[in-house]
Formats: sequence, C-alpha cells, structure tokens
Amino acid sequence: MLWRIFASVTFGKLLFIPSYRSTDFEVHRNWLAVTHSLLLNKWYIDDTSQWTLDYPPLFAWFEYLLSWGALLFDPEMLKVDNLNYASRNTILFQRISVILTDVVYALGVQKCLYSFGNNQGGKVQKDGEKWFSSSTILAFLLLCNVGLFMVDHIHFQYNGFLTGILLLSVGSILQKENLKAAFWFSILLNLKHIYLYIAPVYGVYLLRSYCFDIQKSKMTFHFKRLIKLGVIVVTTFGFTYGPFVSQLQQVLSRLFPFENRGLCHAYWAPNFWALYNIVDKVLAFLGHKLGWIDPLSKVTASMTGGLVQEFEHAILPSIGPKTTLVFTILALLPAVIILLKQPNQPRVFIRAVVLCAFASFLFGWHVHEKAILIVITPMTLLAVSSHEDCRLFMLLSITGHVSLFPLLFTPFENVLKIVVVLTYSLASYSFLSALHYDPKSKGTLLKFRSWERYFLYGLGAVAMFESCIHSMVDPSGRLPFLPLMVMSVYCAVGIIYVWFFFVIGSLKTEKKISKQK
Repeated sequence: MLWRIFASVTFGKLLFIPSYRSTDFEVHRNWLAVTHSLLLNKWYIDDTSQWTLDYPPLFAWFEYLLSWGALLFDPEMLKVDNLNYASRNTILFQRISVILTDVVYALGVQKCLYSFGNNQGGKVQKDGEKWFSSSTILAFLLLCNVGLFMVDHIHFQYNGFLTGILLLSVGSILQKENLKAAFWFSILLNLKHIYLYIAPVYGVYLLRSYCFDIQKSKMTFHFKRLIKLGVIVVTTFGFTYGPFVSQLQQVLSRLFPFENRGLCHAYWAPNFWALYNIVDKVLAFLGHKLGWIDPLSKVTASMTGGLVQEFEHAILPSIGPKTTLVFTILALLPAVIILLKQPNQPRVFIRAVVLCAFASFLFGWHVHEKAILIVITPMTLLAVSSHEDCRLFMLLSITGHVSLFPLLFTPFENVLKIVVVLTYSLASYSFLSALHYDPKSKGTLLKFRSWERYFLYGLGAVAMFESCIHSMVDPSGRLPFLPLMVMSVYCAVGIIYVWFFFVIGSLKTEKKISKQK
C-alpha cells in the first residue's frame, strides 16, 4: 500500500514541474555549478553569486553528484557566471532531481511503519479494510505531507530527501538499532546543520539507553559502546569535513553566519519572537501616539520600514544569540526529563524529538518558517496512537502548513495552496477520526475544543486575507508587511498553544508509564 500511495503522489508532483519556483531554485543551480566547475578549495570561498554555498560539505558532495546528471540535460547550467539561468531543461532536471530523491523519504516512512505504524495504533473502526489500518493512515499522512509538497515541489528545496534520512534514523531507534540510528543522524547533520535542533535528544538517548544499562537498581556503563558511537560520529564527520580541514573556519563561517543574521528571518517564523516583536511594535506605536517617543527617532522608522525584517527593538530589550540559547535550553528540559526517566520507550523518544524541535523552532536564533516541518513530521507518528496527540497534531498540521502560505504568492499558487492544504487537512481528519473511533460512544475521540474551533475559523480568515483580500484592499502596496505580520503572529499563537499542551501531555504520559512499572 505504501508504494501505491508513493506512486500516486509522485505522479501528482510531475504535474507541477512548470509551476512557480523561488530564488532557492537559483541557489541550488548555483551550487551545482560551483561544485562541478570549481576546485574543491574554492567551493566555500566563491562568491560570484550572492547565493553562496552555506550547507555542510556532505550536501555539497550531493550537489556534485547531481551535477553529473545536470551535464546531460544542459551544460550551460553548470557555468558559475551564468547567473539566474533557467532553461527548460534546467527546470526539468532540477524538478526531477527533487522528485527522484523523495524515494529516500519513502524508505524512511517504510522504516517507521515497520516498527511503529502496525503496533502502536488504537483500535480501528474497520479492521478488515486496509485503508483504515493505522499503518496505511500513517503512510498517507507522511507521504502526502502538504508542507513538503509546497516547500519542495513548488517553492523548491530538498527537504523530503533530508526528512527521509531523519525517519531512517528514528525508525532505527524504534527497532533498537542504535548504531544505525547514530549513523543516519550523523549523515543528516552533515547534510543540513538545521537538524542540530534535535541533536540533544539523540545525545541523551544514546548515552542513557545504549551506553548505560540499569538492571535491579544497578547502573553499568559500557565504555565499548561509547567507543562504537564515537567511531561512527568521528568517521562520518571526518569523511565530510576532512577535505576542508585547511579552511574549516571559512566553512563554519558560512554555516553559522551569526554576524550577518538577525533574531528573525525576513518573514518572521511563527514563534515566540514573532510575538515579542509585535509587542515591541505596539508599545512603540503607543509611545509615539502618546508623545513619549520622538517622531523623528529610529523607533518610528523601525515601525514603518516596509517588509517585515530584522530590526533593533524600540522598547523591549533587543535579543542576541546568547539569550535565545538560554530560552532554548530551558524549553529543552521537558524532553531531557522524560528521556532520562523513560529511555527505552519508543513513544517517549518520539515525544522528546518533537519537544526538542519545538524548543528550537519557538526560541531559536534566526529561525526559518520552513523549520516547522521538523516538528510536524515526527509528531505525525504520534497521531495514530493517541487521540489527544492526534488532536494536537491536527491543530499543528493545519496551523503550521497555513503559516507557509507566504512562500507562494503568485495568482495560481494562491489558489493552489489553499486547495491542497484544505484537502490534506480534511482527508487527515477523516482518516484519523475513523482510526480513533470509540464503539461505546459510537463516535470519534478526535474532537476539537470550542476555543480551538474558533481559532481555526480565524485561521481561515487570516489565510484568505494573506492570499487575496489584502491585495484588493491595498492595491498600491503601501503596507506590504501587513499580511506577513498578521499571518506570523496569528500562527505563532496557535503553535505555542499546541506546544504548551504537548509539554503537559508528555510529562503526564511519562508519569503514567512510571506508575505502570
């Protein structure tokens, strides 16, 4: 069933090859050219294009391998100085490369299904029908993930390929294959450093569950196991960074450009700092109206500077990387607590991954809006096993995917994004409602609370405002930042709501498991 779903989804992706593409398309074309045409020691130095190579070296090698396929389609795309080149064959190749590498994502889904989907779900309403089995529903939720579709196959990135490796690692953990899990996660970190967000969970889990053994209240430390883990990690990183050891500082400056980045991305990710920013703007506005602030000061300029972007806070203290680190570490504590107390429970590990991803998304430095997918994907695994987790997943899925709407803004894509998110959300709700059917009440256990329903109604209004209403009421574009700001702030409220109750639910779940023991 999994591969049937994958084949159907793949056919659908082929239909969108000619669709809108973002500047990320040119980013990856340039990386193909840089890795194919320049010497190794120039990869992280070349700045012919503004879209310089800023992913880890293993992803650079990935681009290098792709470049040999690109050579067969159109050699012109591999010229470094051929900026913004987008011939028909170039578009075809790059689109197909994303579609083909999604096979890795399907393999990751399959790995998780073997260890989780068949055995962790609740009672199914129609056990005899494959389409209502927990494994099939989980396969649908993951393979049809509308966020990955919008970001990868329209906007243009390779998140499906990377998420597949994450799922291979998570699936290995669930099957107690700790060394394989460490290997796959090391590979993932060397492909995209954003996954450092969830590295603390892996570190705590592997040390607590693999290197330490507790039997009859006696703790034993296995030094050999630690050595095995160390060899895997060091070998992986050594292979990746070894060729660049002489310019390691240059590589790291590309990966972590703290000096050139602000607290928030141009479009505020819907997190805690979006709310912090809007509170600062409101206070500055009130201060200006009440005459407490000089109208010629920089405060007023920061309030009306057009596109939403990084700025010095006017009233509230400005936030630096160290402050965000402290907030993130504090938010990580629930994940560490449940892992230390229940290290060998598969669902607890997945909860910890979700909590860790949440913490980094909500409180991290210069977070991109697309990082919400790192939270949604592992949380999908929990949706089939608990109606409470399922309810929070549905809220997060709808809110998180709608928060990606500003990435697609052309007329056709404005309609498309609403249709695909609405279709995916309704289908997900239908399948999960059937999965969490309660024979006693003869109804589903998947029910939104009244406040949550009102929030979703408001989210629909915000989505319509961002997609079409704003352009009609502000045709001159005097307030281009307004729909982005409204979308970011509104979605931030919903995502923080889900995070808060997921933390509480995770801590309660840990206590229940402890009592059962």
